[in-house]
Amino acid sequence: MSDPRPAPHMTISQFARRAGVPTSTLRFYERQGLVRSARTSGNQRRYARDTLRRVSFIRVSQRLGIPLAAIREVLDLLPEGRTPTPEDWARVSEHWYEDLTRRIEQLIALRDALTDCIGCGCLTLERCQLANPYDVLGEKGPGAHRLGIR
Repeated sequence: MSDPRPAPHMTISQFARRAGVPTSTLRFYERQGLVRSARTSGNQRRYARDTLRRVSFIRVSQRLGIPLAAIREVLDLLPEGRTPTPEDWARVSEHWYEDLTRRIEQLIALRDALTDCIGCGCLTLERCQLANPYDVLGEKGPGAHRLGIR
């Protein structure tokens, strides 16, 4: 009789299908130090099932606009070689609490000011009190200074 439990490790294509990401994403995450894989004697990748949680966490974090460097920093708080516990995830949550609170406050301020901004009819970043109060960025010359584009 065969064992009904799933295999403890998956090939890259099995893992990608289960995680809902392309295999190229998994390779990229691995190069960035976000996930790890074991290698077979033929140098093929094998992913542990608990890596699915990491990939899900990475994808959700990216959707929230959190940079990969910050994601890697908190993933480094999680244990290797075992499935993270609720306590492990609580440490990650505490690490980001202040940053997420600040982001939420910024989004609320944007939401509350956006109606007034659109309602005023100016539709110009040069005069917009939300994006560029008193055109202080104009003194720095042309370009998108906040985006690092000049």
